[in-house]
Amino acid sequence: MADQRYDEVIDTEPDEEGYARGLGSRQIQMIAIGGAIGTGLFLGAGTAISKAGPSLILSYAVAGLVIFVIMRALGELLTYRPVSGSFSEYAREFLGPFAGFVTGWTYWLFWVVTGMAETTAAAVYVRYWAPGVPQWASALAFLVLLYGANLISVKLFGEIEFWFSMVKVTAILGMILIGVGVLTLGFSDAGDTASVTHLWADGGFFPKGVGATVMTLQIVMFAYLGVELVGVTAGESEDPARTLPRAINTLPWRIALFYIGALVVILSLVPWQEFAPGVSPFVAAFEKVGIPAGASVINFVVLTAALSSCNSGMYSTGRMLRDLALRGQAPGRLTALNARRTPAAAITVSCLLMGVGVVLNYLAPGKAFEYVTSVATVCGLWTWAVILVAQIRYRRAWQDGRLPAPTFKAPGGAWPSRLALAFLVLVVVLIGFDEDARISLYVFPVWAALLTAGYLVLSRRRPEAVRGPDHDRSGTGAGR
Repeated sequence: MADQRYDEVIDTEPDEEGYARGLGSRQIQMIAIGGAIGTGLFLGAGTAISKAGPSLILSYAVAGLVIFVIMRALGELLTYRPVSGSFSEYAREFLGPFAGFVTGWTYWLFWVVTGMAETTAAAVYVRYWAPGVPQWASALAFLVLLYGANLISVKLFGEIEFWFSMVKVTAILGMILIGVGVLTLGFSDAGDTASVTHLWADGGFFPKGVGATVMTLQIVMFAYLGVELVGVTAGESEDPARTLPRAINTLPWRIALFYIGALVVILSLVPWQEFAPGVSPFVAAFEKVGIPAGASVINFVVLTAALSSCNSGMYSTGRMLRDLALRGQAPGRLTALNARRTPAAAITVSCLLMGVGVVLNYLAPGKAFEYVTSVATVCGLWTWAVILVAQIRYRRAWQDGRLPAPTFKAPGGAWPSRLALAFLVLVVVLIGFDEDARISLYVFPVWAALLTAGYLVLSRRRPEAVRGPDHDRSGTGAGR
């Protein structure tokens, strides 16, 4: 009878890691789209516009090209071996056990601090309607609500993310159409001044110089963080060989429409000098347009975007932390699944640490977003670099006949991945020149030292945990 009741709760077959494959094509597609629309665009773009003006569009285009290279590299790895551990698994196989250990924990940290950033952003948006509500109180409320939703089932996560993404997609399309209408028909309060000439007439396309545009790349790269989340969903996707390549191939038009298209419209509606750091340029633009309740609607949309990213963060941290625990690289109790096959223990620990963001919102509400986003950016850059290096090593292995060829090959071979790696190194250098973002370069060495110490202790006490039975399947020698 107990087994019968259990079967009634689970309506999908578990994969080899014990998860229920409950994410369908519809949900995977929307998770992929949602990963490309987040707080980095809705809130971070205000700071970037104030620093670079219209040339920010070029930054998003160049960075978007690099992101597509990274995602196609990930696509090769995913069709070779779709696993929930994703990045840490590929690092472990192609770069060695230490790289797998570091990548797993770093990607976990990435989504923990991203969760802090997104709850911070959500709390900032709430102040638009209720300025008297403490920022920390809103952040805490959102954290608790999303925690409860993530414990229930992967299907509920998928549905929540589907509708969050639907709101974002519909709203951006609506904003673009309204903006085009204002530009072509001249209606609304902004109709007399809106013009595409704002893209080059107010000090030129590079009003603060090319150098200022280059300096925005680290802000822009934060906006793209999360696109790789489809890799983590591999272990719970109903048909990863079909749905994941399709999701990756739609990335270019998503970047062109949701980032570049939206920025072109926004910067045509309002001169770039009128945007300020810490204020959503979308909200500011629609306040200028003067559509009744338009700014409130847009504020609701950007709030949805922040909650969507935090929701994804809880999902991702739970899976990555459990993957580490399954390999003996985190406490064994974190391997536990609840009755609906969600990693409840791992999600709980991750959520508690995201609560540090609530404390930051209490202690330093003005700087909380900048601090946590800079740390998240460096963690994300590490993850992307690992994807690229692992793909280069994998290509070498299958070209030498040691591994099967992928069914979803990245265009251009390994050279685009090498160029993308060089770009990521440039972004790290740029972070060092940014006073607010520089904190991440202080935090990351400390994090690296902690991971190195943890790995050394683990390798002495439990050598099988860092080596693993499949540590050198690629034949590259990376695991030795």
